[in-house]
Amino acid sequence: MTDADVTEPASQHSDAEAPVPYRSGFVVVVGRPNVGKSTLINALIGTQIAIASSRPETTRKAIRGILTTDNAQIVMVDTPGIHRPRTLLGQRLNDVVDESLSDVDAIAFLLPADQEIGPGDKRILSRLRSDFAVKRDDGTFKWKVPLIAIVTKIDELDRSALIDKLIEINEFADFTDIVPVSALEHDNLAEVRNVLVENMPEGPQMYPAEQITEERPEDTIAELIRGAFLEELDDELPHSLAVVVDSIEYPEDNDSGESYAGKAQVIVSIYVERDSQKPIIIGHNAEHLVRVKKKLRTAVNRIVGQKAKLDLHVKVAKGWQSDPKQLEKLGF
Repeated sequence: MTDADVTEPASQHSDAEAPVPYRSGFVVVVGRPNVGKSTLINALIGTQIAIASSRPETTRKAIRGILTTDNAQIVMVDTPGIHRPRTLLGQRLNDVVDESLSDVDAIAFLLPADQEIGPGDKRILSRLRSDFAVKRDDGTFKWKVPLIAIVTKIDELDRSALIDKLIEINEFADFTDIVPVSALEHDNLAEVRNVLVENMPEGPQMYPAEQITEERPEDTIAELIRGAFLEELDDELPHSLAVVVDSIEYPEDNDSGESYAGKAQVIVSIYVERDSQKPIIIGHNAEHLVRVKKKLRTAVNRIVGQKAKLDLHVKVAKGWQSDPKQLEKLGF
């Protein structure tokens, strides 16, 4: 037996097990208000990091969810829905989208299967083309980054209607890929994950594997509280609700500064625009505050890292949605 006889199979074996390149990057998730952006990100990450609600314009910040697999890390940016602003807050939300779009590796454009492609979708496409595409001589567009259509809420359609919808979306824009999904039913989530990974550039892991968001604990808790009130009050809730976690106070000895067993205090301010809105938030015998505290107890304990007590205070910030100073104070 010669040396060649021995080494040949070894080299073939190493070729067969060539390492899969690690991929990483940023995906911005865009779409009209209420198309399922937050629901999709929460489903992909595997836990709630963004408010998912049936009310339009629920997301108010560019929340970054971090999805880590064995061979990739994707930072998903959940943007407020692009819309025509009616207030200074609305304009600030659109500015958040602009900032989110400034440096991304791929775009996930969400289009709901159960709704017609409308003016809002066309406006978003036009904006994406101006930022991320070059028009060819024949009138088609060449994208600088992958543009992936994610067709949400497919559980609302039968197979025939879904095929028609996918054909319509294919004709709407020159998408890099089209993936149907039902985040609510967890149908085809793995395929969405695979397509996003395939469209990421090769790159290093950017965050620890266990980290799932870039949000500060205060911001995450504030969003959870706002989401809980959205569910608790539904149509009664003023859209002008804002939540700020003023502080998280851990039990510690006043003299030595050493921590001891006990509950952390999470001090929270809940803002509305008018005095008449305060009773709506508080409820009869403070029932709404009590239910929200009870609902979020486990989630807040987990975020804080120990048992915690939510201390909720409802305040009035008159006309805050159109007041630059108030918006600044509330973090917009």
